[in-house]
Amino acid sequence: MLNMAEGVARLGALAEHPSVAVLGRAFAAAGRELAIVGGPVRDALLGRPTHDLDFTTDARPDDILQIVRPLASAHWDIGREFGTIGARIGADQVEITTYRADSYDGVTRKPDVLFGDSLEADLVRRDFTVNAMALRVTERRLVDPSGGVEDLVAHVLRTPSDPDVSFGDDPLRMLRAARFAAQLGFDVDPAAVDAIERLRATIGIVSPERIQGEIVRMLQSEDPVRGIRLLVDTGLMAEFLPEVPALRLEVDEHHHHKDVYEHSLTVLRQAITLERERHPGAAPDIALRLAALLHDIGKPSTRKLEPGGGVTFHHHDVTGARMAQRRLRELRFDSATIDTVARLIELHLRFFGYAEGAWTDSAVRRYVRDAGGELERLHILTRADVTTRNKRKAARLRTAYDDIEERIARLRDQEEIDAIRPDLDGNRIQEILGIGPGREVGEAYRFLLELRLDEGVLGPDEAEARLRAWWAARS
Repeated sequence: MLNMAEGVARLGALAEHPSVAVLGRAFAAAGRELAIVGGPVRDALLGRPTHDLDFTTDARPDDILQIVRPLASAHWDIGREFGTIGARIGADQVEITTYRADSYDGVTRKPDVLFGDSLEADLVRRDFTVNAMALRVTERRLVDPSGGVEDLVAHVLRTPSDPDVSFGDDPLRMLRAARFAAQLGFDVDPAAVDAIERLRATIGIVSPERIQGEIVRMLQSEDPVRGIRLLVDTGLMAEFLPEVPALRLEVDEHHHHKDVYEHSLTVLRQAITLERERHPGAAPDIALRLAALLHDIGKPSTRKLEPGGGVTFHHHDVTGARMAQRRLRELRFDSATIDTVARLIELHLRFFGYAEGAWTDSAVRRYVRDAGGELERLHILTRADVTTRNKRKAARLRTAYDDIEERIARLRDQEEIDAIRPDLDGNRIQEILGIGPGREVGEAYRFLLELRLDEGVLGPDEAEARLRAWWAARS
């Protein structure tokens, strides 16, 4: 519950922040207005950490530069055409933007930039009322023309203007609704939800990079599932990541299987919980969270209804990995993230063979080898993938995975399991066999690698003897 007395006190502390106070005095001395705007005000009222200092002013960019230049250790004007000047004041990086009164053409989300003269008019053009509040720095007065405080109390995301107009001006705001719902734990106003359903196709004018940015911010939140549900329920997700709503498979009355969509959301939540337990204080792992959400996207295209009521999804792991690669590439994710997500999806079923029967040390080595640098993420994803309500089955799977992690730890103590290589390198293979570089060296190397995986460390002498025997039999 929002405590207004505490919120007002936090706003006062925000106004007394050293960088804020310095800028406030400088702008006042220049006869200009200055207000902290948007997220910092919202978060101060909610008692959340404030990470950014965003300001707005009636000063034009040239005037902003003139005021901040003597105060800043660095400044930049990369956003100058949009009225934004960045600067480093003390230990803080700040952005100061001229009041805006933009207009949109409905064809792109880039507005015709128009500078305004009124703080109130600037605020009502923003995305949501909870972000459309400002704190006038020198007067320490909250400006809230759209009822943002009331919506903070009600935990509601509402647009300051008609949502059809707001989302029509900038369709990215529809995605931001899902992101803020996830970050703040708020509900979206029904009128805004209806507008998203009507206008969802307009997200097509937004660049893939901006869509990706909102997906990442949503997945970084405490509970991204809230935002994902909004995107799926309104149909917006189908416009840029259709594989997720496709998980809501129709269930034939004669063939029964778990709800893949709900299962995937549960896996995401459980992965986040495990991630925090195993790596407290670490930054959110976006690749892991994407893999958790997308790990079963291959199921719809591989589903087969069997006689007698059974349902199979053969090779949905491999199919899903390819689908994820293609979609994430379209959304302009970086190659490292794409490769990690695809690898985790491809490997996420591997463990369940272990649970059905004890693996040899050779199988454990291959598991580690195939996972490579993604082993820890694979541990988390595989554990999170257990969503059965059967307590005995869940306990059995947990015990099996505890066992495989313990065996990996023991093998690590005994041998270099994380960097499995043959006992002999390529140069030594050539010396022993009296051959030069070529295909045969590669074949010999793979033979020795298989021995290493099957039997562990052999030692150079034994490896040489095995290599000579293999070469003689091969010849």
